[in-house]
Amino acid sequence: MTFKHFLIGLLSIGILTGCGTFSSNSSNSSNKAFSRFPQSSPDIKSDADISVILDRLYAHYQQWKGVPYRLGGDHRSGIDCSALVKVVYQSTFGVTLPRTTGLQAQLGVEISRNELKAGDLVFFRTGKRTRHVGIYLEDKKFLHASTSVGVTISHMENTYWRNRYWKSVRI
Repeated sequence: MTFKHFLIGLLSIGILTGCGTFSSNSSNSSNKAFSRFPQSSPDIKSDADISVILDRLYAHYQQWKGVPYRLGGDHRSGIDCSALVKVVYQSTFGVTLPRTTGLQAQLGVEISRNELKAGDLVFFRTGKRTRHVGIYLEDKKFLHASTSVGVTISHMENTYWRNRYWKSVRI
């Protein structure tokens, strides 16, 4: 096998494991497979806690703002949505999440839209078998890696996102 073939294979694996396809055979019972990942986060007790979390999330946004979207990417040269969530969660909360949107969607406790707090994950169905993930900030805004503009903050009431909203989870 030549280096070129190896590199093509490696890139293919990265594309397949990034933000995108979602395995339809997943179930909540598979959470046990991720016992090394937290199933719920500490309760946020006060507005001060939320303020600290928001400060950290906005600081990460400033560091990543405008980085282009790249399916399977996980660096400043290009990143996809699930990698951004993984990186921000590790840096902000010290929590290691799985790499893919499908696996991230299996974690935590599902919550309703009106229960969202800073740091919760929001998921969207962007295609027949594709999913997208972002981190809720405040006032119906979320941080994510957009395929069209890269790392950005979007409003959940934007027609595109409102019509594709799937679920929210608290890690």
